[in-house]
Formats: sequence, C-alpha cells, structure tokens
Amino acid sequence: MTAASQRIVFAHGFTQTGRSWDHVITSLRRSLGDFDAIAPDLPGHGDAAAVRADLWDSATALASVGGTASYVGYSMGGRVALHAALRHPDAVERLVLIGATAGIEDDGERAARRASDNELADDILRRGVPAFIDEWLTKPLFAGLDDETAQRDDRLRNTPAGLASSLRLAGTGTQGPLWDRLDEIRCPVLVIVGEDDTKFTALGERLVSSLPHGQLVVVPDSGHTVHLEQPDATVAALVDFVA
Repeated sequence: MTAASQRIVFAHGFTQTGRSWDHVITSLRRSLGDFDAIAPDLPGHGDAAAVRADLWDSATALASVGGTASYVGYSMGGRVALHAALRHPDAVERLVLIGATAGIEDDGERAARRASDNELADDILRRGVPAFIDEWLTKPLFAGLDDETAQRDDRLRNTPAGLASSLRLAGTGTQGPLWDRLDEIRCPVLVIVGEDDTKFTALGERLVSSLPHGQLVVVPDSGHTVHLEQPDATVAALVDFVA
C-alpha cells in the first residue's frame, strides 16, 4: 500500500471526538504524504451523541465507516478498535492500541467497575458536561495535559445523555474480557503506552505477549494520553509501523 493510497482510521477516547486526532493526522501527513484519514465521532460522542451502541456494535459501525485500513484507537477507542479486529478481521490490516486494555477478567472487579461507570453516568446527567469535564480532567490519568492539549472545548461538544449512554453501554465495566481471544488477531499490532502510566504499561506488556504479531513502544515522559502529551514520538512510532 503506497502512502498516497493508504487509509488510517482513528478512534478517540471517552469524552473526546474525532477532532482530537487533528494534530496527529496533520503531523502524519508531513511524514507519509497524503493519505485517507477517517476519524469519526464514536457512539454517544460529538455528532454521534444520539447513537446508542455497545462495544461490538460500535466496532461494526467503525469498520463500516473505515473499511479496509489501519486502525488506531486510544483508550475507549482502542477497545472499540480491538473489538473491530476480532469481529471484522478482513477490515483491520494493522492495529494500533494506545492506552487500551483487553478487559477486566475478575467478575467482581468488572461488576464494581460497571457500578462505578453507572454512578458516573448519573453524575453527568445531574451536573452537565462542563462541570463533569472539569472534574474528569483532574484525574491522575490526565496529569500530563495542559490547557491546550486537554482539548476542553472539543470535549464540550458532547451531551450529558450521549456520554452517559457511552458509559452504560461501552464502559470498561461492560466489556467482556478478550485476553483469551487475542491469538485470533493475525494482523500486526502496535501497542503504545506512556512510561509514567504504570498500569497501562503492564497491560501493554501483557497484550504484546498474548498477540501473535505484537510490538510495544513505551514513550518516555508521558502518561495515559500519549498522543496528546508526546505527539511527535507517537507520530514517529505510527510512521515506522504503517509506512
């Protein structure tokens, strides 16, 4: 696949929209030349705020829009892209997972996370998006973001009902663990994690050890939001992987 004909599909994280990838896409074009970039708003977000879908249906929607391509997903978007690779293997030629997981295996821990996600959904409906986003961005996961990279204005495009539905239908607590299915993924997989994000670094190492064709890139001086905190390093890893 030449750079001119290459297609890359980008799946954003919770509370973001497809616009969150704009800087990465612009930087990639400097290295790859022109390519077909597809960055849809996932169900419950942005222009798709009224769409209701679980992870499997979100994966089908993503593959339907993206077609045959390389798929790049961050956090929630990584979980959607992982589901797409399992359900639509002919569409996913390459897979990039940034700060993603194959799910919570322990039934009790997963139930507790589902209950927590439901409480968070209630909180969004009660307080509204601006107040929720302001508190959301104070979480340790996002400690590496500043006023610009946090992309607050883009996150405010979301609606309370949309974000609540995303948590209830596609939150981590709803995800059945996929660890024992990772060997079904035959395409090359790149896992990118931030060095300071110790939880997802460990998950990334486990992902790579479970994938037939997986490789891990650990980005220094970065936390969970690698592509926002260290965009140049993220783009360099993507270029090496898809070029």
